Amino acid sequence: MAAIQDALLVAGGLGTRMLPTSASVPKEALPLVDVPALVHLAREAKAAGVQRLHIVTSPRKDLSNLLADHTWLSDKRPDLDSTLLAPFADVEVHIHVQKHPLGLGNAIQSALHAIHGPFLVLLGDNLLIDTHSTLEDFVPSQASAALVASFEQHGRPCAALLPVEADEVCNYGVVRLEDSKIIEIVEKPKVGQAPSNLVLCGRYVFTADTSALLEVYNVETHGELQSIALQQHWMANGGMFGVELDGYQWYDSGKPLPWLKAQVDHALRRGDLEPEFRAWLIERLNT
Repeated sequence: MAAIQDALLVAGGLGTRMLPTSASVPKEALPLVDVPALVHLAREAKAAGVQRLHIVTSPRKDLSNLLADHTWLSDKRPDLDSTLLAPFADVEVHIHVQKHPLGLGNAIQSALHAIHGPFLVLLGDNLLIDTHSTLEDFVPSQASAALVASFEQHGRPCAALLPVEADEVCNYGVVRLEDSKIIEIVEKPKVGQAPSNLVLCGRYVFTADTSALLEVYNVETHGELQSIALQQHWMANGGMFGVELDGYQWYDSGKPLPWLKAQVDHALRRGDLEPEFRAWLIERLNT
């Protein structure tokens, strides 16, 4: 069984819900307090053992400054974990352009000419954080590593799953599991009609047959549900596994209110920020 050496980070969206900021700053550059979203994702992928990071972007988005090596600033902040100033220094980076916003399957297709074998997929506006570390000793998320472990055990595609409140299932792809296998995916079901409260949360392992299958389940026929059709194929032909993540916070950088909540929640969980920030927040809420 081939090892996972590649991770595909989907960052092609224009971030229209984050306008006007996203008109001049890629939403992937937006910080979770003080660490850009893309840095979190890159370090998560590297922690899962990948050697190559493929970033799918849009024609008008410029990530060059975000990808640059900023170690020349280390003398200004010697307290920082060195990986935060050069988060891409130890991984090979390839940029791919999705010319038209035609959904996740099409975004993946734009990079597959450079990927051979199984690969991770990380959605660029979804952060899954299990350790809220300080800048002095940055600890990346282990979400992608959990998916790699599932693939190494079963040799099958898999998707990360997180539980949500019952009244939130209508916003997600909801799954039904049997013995850790995904049996059904229901897109944005009505409350009360969802097969569970476990939802797809933006992390996958796709297998080497992805390219051929996306030609069969093409965007012309399936539109933005192309990737769901692909997953349904795997579910019916050998199985696709669900990896339930425990103890993670799920932050969405694609919408203003969830991203604002993310800043507050993350700050309250970080040891270097929590005491002073909590005291200020309590005082502010009482005035």
